[in-house]
Amino acid sequence: MRILIGALAIALLSGCVGTGDLERNDPSIAAITTKDPKRYALCVFPKWQNARTDASMTETENGYRLLVASNNMADEMLDVVKTAKGSSVVLRQRMAWSMMPGRSAVESAVRSCL
Repeated sequence: MRILIGALAIALLSGCVGTGDLERNDPSIAAITTKDPKRYALCVFPKWQNARTDASMTETENGYRLLVASNNMADEMLDVVKTAKGSSVVLRQRMAWSMMPGRSAVESAVRSCL
């Protein structure tokens, strides 16, 4: 019985997509902006919150990471990294081809704040 429960737990967890999995995906959007990371992230984040209430923002060593996750899976991840002349912006998506709720608003926010 314990083996069955363990196998079931592993099977359930294998379907989860974390930020590490998203980092291996090709970017959906990769751009440069003259805005510093904080200013850019603070432009995008409220728009993400309006589109998806499960959006979160964390400060990283050299910028910010915005994340939208649902059902223990990371759906959207935006890395905003400081550069010499502003910021590098990279959006990665779990399934870029799918029409998830709020997806177009998330992409639109990334582009509109550039």
